[in-house]
Amino acid sequence: MKLSKLMVVALFYAFLVGGPLAYGQLTPTFYDETCPYVISIIRGVIAETLIFDPRIGASLIRLHFHDCFVNGCDGSILLDKTATIDTEKEALANNNSARGFDVVDIMKERLEGVCPATVSCADILAIAAEESVVLAGGPWWPIPLGRRDSLTANRTAANAFIPGPQDTLERLRSRFTVVGLNNNTDLVALSGAHTFGRAQCRNFIDRLYNFNNTGLPDPTLDTTYLATLQRLCPQGGNGTVLADLDPTTPDGFDNNYFSNLQASKGLLQSDQELFSTPEADDIIELVDIFSTDETAFFESFVESMIRMGNLSPLTGTEGEIRLNCRAVNADLAGKDSVLVSSV
Repeated sequence: MKLSKLMVVALFYAFLVGGPLAYGQLTPTFYDETCPYVISIIRGVIAETLIFDPRIGASLIRLHFHDCFVNGCDGSILLDKTATIDTEKEALANNNSARGFDVVDIMKERLEGVCPATVSCADILAIAAEESVVLAGGPWWPIPLGRRDSLTANRTAANAFIPGPQDTLERLRSRFTVVGLNNNTDLVALSGAHTFGRAQCRNFIDRLYNFNNTGLPDPTLDTTYLATLQRLCPQGGNGTVLADLDPTTPDGFDNNYFSNLQASKGLLQSDQELFSTPEADDIIELVDIFSTDETAFFESFVESMIRMGNLSPLTGTEGEIRLNCRAVNADLAGKDSVLVSSV
């Protein structure tokens, strides 16, 4: 059962007015006057890309996730390396892994052609994440908008705060808590984004042959699934080979991710930890609920995405509206760009 728009709007405004979430100056109507077609433009780029790249939706939501976990949702992950910027693209969780930057470039170029110096790169990521979920069959939600872009990146923080594929449940809980998310519902609901997309063999190869330096596979892996993964990812093989995060419906946004965990078919250690960690009753209970009730998962996912999207946004006169998502405006001087110093 899919969430209706009416249900999501009611849920959103309940949070906004009386619930635990605070949104500061962010609002879904932020671009209604200045760039009313922003969402449809971004949706169009994603739809075009999905025709030849079914992974792009998952890749875009991952960019938003990794952006928000580093100094808040400020578009810092999009900045290229310069003499003064230590790019987050080269952080452990992103290097040769994060993708979709070229698609964000297309979105930004089209938006600059329609409403120049108006839509931030941070907001592009937030919209792209929501639209990617919708286009994959998941829930819709009103996206709080009005973020501005950072003037720098922070690779050190990216290495410290972004959850990793080998993280234990204890480590995952810590990473969520330190950035201001809760370490149960937010953790489990946002992990559900692994219901679509792919992961490279190098991110889970240890589970197949030498888990925790035991010389043996991870005992929590279903043996049939283990054999399938070993054929795909042989020892000494190509670590960049891709495996479906959800072997059941790899390109659809649904609750099968949680059923996979119950069947010991979580691809990453950080996935299976949610169901196979002893004495983690609160986490296991959520997995059980979400596996049988897709609506409950969708509702929690929407709340958690909105909460994550509100982590330390730059608003008002903070930061800037980048004219190119890969560079701060000051670095565009002398290039074929018209700079607006006050945006």
